[in-house]
Amino acid sequence: MTRAAERAPEEASVPDRLLAEATRLFAEKGFADTSVQEIVAAAGVTKGAMYHYFGSKDDLLYEIYHRLLALQMGRLERIADGPGTAAERLRAAAVDVLETSFRYLDDFTVFFQSTHLLPRDRRDAVRAERRRYHERFRALVEEGQREGSFRAPPPADIAVHFFFGTVHQLGTWYRPGGRLEAAAISEHYVDLFLNGLKY
Repeated sequence: MTRAAERAPEEASVPDRLLAEATRLFAEKGFADTSVQEIVAAAGVTKGAMYHYFGSKDDLLYEIYHRLLALQMGRLERIADGPGTAAERLRAAAVDVLETSFRYLDDFTVFFQSTHLLPRDRRDAVRAERRRYHERFRALVEEGQREGSFRAPPPADIAVHFFFGTVHQLGTWYRPGGRLEAAAISEHYVDLFLNGLKY
C-alpha cells in the first residue's frame, strides 16, 4: 500500500489489520519510534490478540519483508517462465518490480529503512530471499546475452546491481501526486536499464 492508501478495512482479518497498520506506522514514524500499543490501537485489537499471531514487533517487521519478497518472487517466476524472448520477459520483469514497488510503497520504504534492525537470523533470511530474487532476475539478463539481444559486457551482475540500486532509491524521493505518474517513471527506468544492455 502507498502512504496515501486507506487503513485496513474493519472486515479484514486481525493479522492483515495488524500488518497494514504496522506497515503504515513504520513508514511514517520509523520502526524504533512505533510502539506496540500504537499498532494495536490503530488496528482496533488488543495486545493479547496481536501476540496470538505475532510474538513481537520484530515478527511484524519480518512479515512485512517476507510478504513483499514472496509476492515479487512469485510474479517474477511466472514472468521468467512464461512466453516471449528473454528481452521481452526481462522488460516485463523490470516493469513488475517498479509497479509492485509503487503499489506497496510503505512496505518498500520500511524494507529499506529497517532491515538492519531485524535480529541476525531474520536479517540473514531476508537477505537470502532477496539474493534468490536477484539471481532469477540476473538469469534473464544472462539469457538475453547468450541469445545476442544484449551485449556481453557489462557483466549481468553489474547490470542487475545498477538497476536495483536505482529502484531502491524510490522510497527516498517519490511522492504520490507528483509531476510524473508512477507508470511514466517505471517506463523511464526500464528504458534506461534495457537501452544500457543493448548494442
